[in-house]
Amino acid sequence: MTEATGPTSPHPIEQELTVTQSAATTTATAELTTTGSSTTDTSAPGPTALVVLGHHRSDSLSAHVADRAAGRLTAAGYTVDFLDLRAENFDPRMTVADQPEWGNRDKVYSPTAEAHMRRMLAADVVVVVFPVYWQSVPALLKGWIDAVWNYGFAYGRSKPRLAGKRILWLGLAGATADDAIIPGMQQLLEAQLNEGLAYYSGFADSRVGLLPDAEEQPQSLDDKGNLVIGEAISGDARTTHYAAFDAKAEGFVDALLAASRVAA
Repeated sequence: MTEATGPTSPHPIEQELTVTQSAATTTATAELTTTGSSTTDTSAPGPTALVVLGHHRSDSLSAHVADRAAGRLTAAGYTVDFLDLRAENFDPRMTVADQPEWGNRDKVYSPTAEAHMRRMLAADVVVVVFPVYWQSVPALLKGWIDAVWNYGFAYGRSKPRLAGKRILWLGLAGATADDAIIPGMQQLLEAQLNEGLAYYSGFADSRVGLLPDAEEQPQSLDDKGNLVIGEAISGDARTTHYAAFDAKAEGFVDALLAASRVAA
């Protein structure tokens, strides 16, 4: 879908800030042989994390947040596998190869799906970063979920293969923090991602970190449903705004890691 630009749109979506710092791949996990997948020494000690970027631009605010999340995890002692779906040319369109022999839970999936499944299995913690589009995840990320969180892998077994893992969903929204839509957006994302996906797949902990105020120009709807776009922030105000934005995102990562240590 395209970005909301007029008063007839249900609500503004994230028209993301372009940043100069792009997400950088750190270390990858698990013995992957698929073209384009990074590898690292699987004997390396310490916990592992998979950071998934579900955005089509490497210079987006989502990419920036994903990069900072990876840095936070690295600083906490995690070996990080950075999965930039667009940079790795992931095709979100489901194919028969991605989901063959529906009734056979031990089937062989496509090479791409198999490689991504191994990366999921190698991670103790998963952090997924994405822009909130129409109260949900973008097609790029939804296609990854469909193909990788597949029957026989993520669910359909008495003991899910992903059981015990922890996941954080960081969703960037263009709506302002005081917009009346935010509580409903939080509830919808939690129902979809925590209950409908992670819980069903055996994750021990799943949480949604919603990050409103992603826009340089604040966006909201008036009482007649018209889109209202404020003046762009700049200078010191802009610096302060995005410093607070980064701190909030990193706070969600820190909270997940703190909960992981308590559980251990």
